[in-house]
Amino acid sequence: MAKDFYELLGVHKNASESELKKAFRKLAVQYHPDKNPGNKEAEEKFKEMSHAYEVLSDPEKRSYYDQYGVAPGSQGAGPGGFGAGAGMGDIFGDIFGEFFGGGRGRSRATAGEDVRYNLTISFADAAVGTSTKIRIPRWERCPDCDGTGARSKDSVSTCTQCRGTGQIRIQQGFFTMTRTCSRCGGEGRVITDPCKTCRGRKRVERERTLQVKIPAGVETGNTIRLSGEGELGEYGGPPGDLYIYLTVEEHPLFGRDGQNVILDVPLSFVQATLGTEIEVPTLGGAEKLKVPAGTQPGHVFRLRGKGFPHLRGSGAGDQLCRVTIEVPTKLSSKQKDLLKEFDCLSKEECTPITKGFFDKVKELFGEGPKK
Repeated sequence: MAKDFYELLGVHKNASESELKKAFRKLAVQYHPDKNPGNKEAEEKFKEMSHAYEVLSDPEKRSYYDQYGVAPGSQGAGPGGFGAGAGMGDIFGDIFGEFFGGGRGRSRATAGEDVRYNLTISFADAAVGTSTKIRIPRWERCPDCDGTGARSKDSVSTCTQCRGTGQIRIQQGFFTMTRTCSRCGGEGRVITDPCKTCRGRKRVERERTLQVKIPAGVETGNTIRLSGEGELGEYGGPPGDLYIYLTVEEHPLFGRDGQNVILDVPLSFVQATLGTEIEVPTLGGAEKLKVPAGTQPGHVFRLRGKGFPHLRGSGAGDQLCRVTIEVPTKLSSKQKDLLKEFDCLSKEECTPITKGFFDKVKELFGEGPKK
């Protein structure tokens, strides 16, 4: 006795088309010969289910089966009779497209390539932010044919080799495999009279001017992404993105450590010894800096909030003013005599660092008392 097609697929007699497909997909994957090599029982089961789905997925065949209990055109024919079925190739194209490299109706849309642009900005612009224009060469949709590649609508015809499907189906037993049509490249149509502007390529190379806003606080290596400003996508796919890679120029006075600004401040021996008040440059203008008496070389004064703004979050870094002591290179005789007199008058209390250093040297070489 012939097996009930609905029972084979595990569905009720009122099952919808989507329920039939879902049930068949699940069982077919389970019993597919590729997953059960050498298993004759699984192969037979697969054939039975395939035959059942071929009949029930066709409205006319299903109506005939529901009325007479057999598939149309057969006398209780079993699964061996389905190989010549006209709709079986389409069924396998839909259900097993992932097994054979693409099924019917699969989209060929391809996203466009991303574009890189290198942009150099000044130290000052990186600190306060700026807006600039850049020119980007890229491929864009041909404006004359609107990306069709044809001179007119009448210049496009359906591909006779694949009949507009974009794919060629090859029947091997009860399997159907597909490959891209070589004549139309998978588009399903051919251009008989190409557009003169793009010569049938559907796109043209253009140089586009874009306005780019650069936020305050950027540094070398940061990138800015402009969505959709990359290369044109193919077959209706979305365009790529534009990535702007930033390089910040060096400054003649300032250095940088993250969001902090570094400034080397030269002081004379007298200024560092007696103390002073000077003006130092910052990104926002001149600021007064009070230097106390006895300031040592390398000491760092911190000016809060005078650095680069934080890209993420509020506030800004600091400016670090690093002291350097400038030693005179040319002295008059009188200046030399005064310095010698100062040296003679200097007591150890005036130079505690020097005293401590030589005490350690003497201790190291055994020339002084060990403490």
